[in-house]
Amino acid sequence: MLLRAYASGIFPMAERADSTDVFWVEPRRRGVLPLNAFHLPKSLAKTLKQQRFRFTADRAFAAVLDGCAEPAPGRSETWINPLIAEAYVALHDRGQAHSVEAWTSDGELAGGLYGVRLGAAFFGESMFTRRTDASKCCLAALVTRLRLGGFRLLDTQFLTSHLAGFGAVEIPARDYRVQLSAALSGTSGDFFAGDEGTVRGAGPSGKRIVQLLSQTS
Repeated sequence: MLLRAYASGIFPMAERADSTDVFWVEPRRRGVLPLNAFHLPKSLAKTLKQQRFRFTADRAFAAVLDGCAEPAPGRSETWINPLIAEAYVALHDRGQAHSVEAWTSDGELAGGLYGVRLGAAFFGESMFTRRTDASKCCLAALVTRLRLGGFRLLDTQFLTSHLAGFGAVEIPARDYRVQLSAALSGTSGDFFAGDEGTVRGAGPSGKRIVQLLSQTS
């Protein structure tokens, strides 16, 4: 049912972490981040080149989900309740929900994001950070993966000033449905096309991410 909802342009949320149910959302105006118009700020490019983090995919999905549900500055409540967490873990087990992780040099999880893959569309759900710029770097790593994997749509659900700084825009629901239909009607995207070497989920380095984003801008 969850995948059918995404295919129809609908996604679930909960009022609070202790909510016992969920509600379905279909925004009149939708946030999307055009993959070919991604803006990499100079300051973030510098951080990536400094190789502060190592990036992986699907190495710690449950930990990323937990991190996204943690209270954060400006966010005392979360919309991720046990029902939603269980549903996304089940999707991950089926290979249709993915995470991107940023690790420190001593092996600590510095930040991450997760979302749902359907066809050539990726629906970004949430991100978190425990170290400065970690989640922003994960977003750049995600866009790199989606570009290399032939994805056509990165759905951010809503537009925030934070996402607008990376090139995200807001479009009417009818335009979103056209983009969604196109992304679901062709070849499926390959989330692991950006892996380095032979290890599944071993993402490009920060320097490589900057290089790849610069080449395809």
